[in-house]
Amino acid sequence: MNPAVKYSLGRLGLFVVVFAVLLPIPLNFLVRAMVALVVSAVASYFLLATWRNQMNEQLVGAASRRTAEKERLRAALAGDEEAAAAGDRAAEPKADDPAEEKAVAEGEPKGAEK
Repeated sequence: MNPAVKYSLGRLGLFVVVFAVLLPIPLNFLVRAMVALVVSAVASYFLLATWRNQMNEQLVGAASRRTAEKERLRAALAGDEEAAAAGDRAAEPKADDPAEEKAVAEGEPKGAEK
């Protein structure tokens, strides 16, 4: 399951549980909802830390991919032919050697030695 969905459903579930626990207490509906919101927020900080970290890693990965693609597009628009070819999947050569395939993926020229 997507980490963001899992974390969001966990937060909602905690709110519903705390709200249900507060039902027998004679409070105004809005006061009960506010108390449930605060208590569930504090509880989720501790209870859902793993899911929150997984969601954070997913969001950071997506943001870095978007940033890299944005920089590549800007370079291609500025006239950098290598950047334009890097994003063109049809122009990528098919390598038979796994080491050569890795070098192509890292942007090294064909046959370059390290």
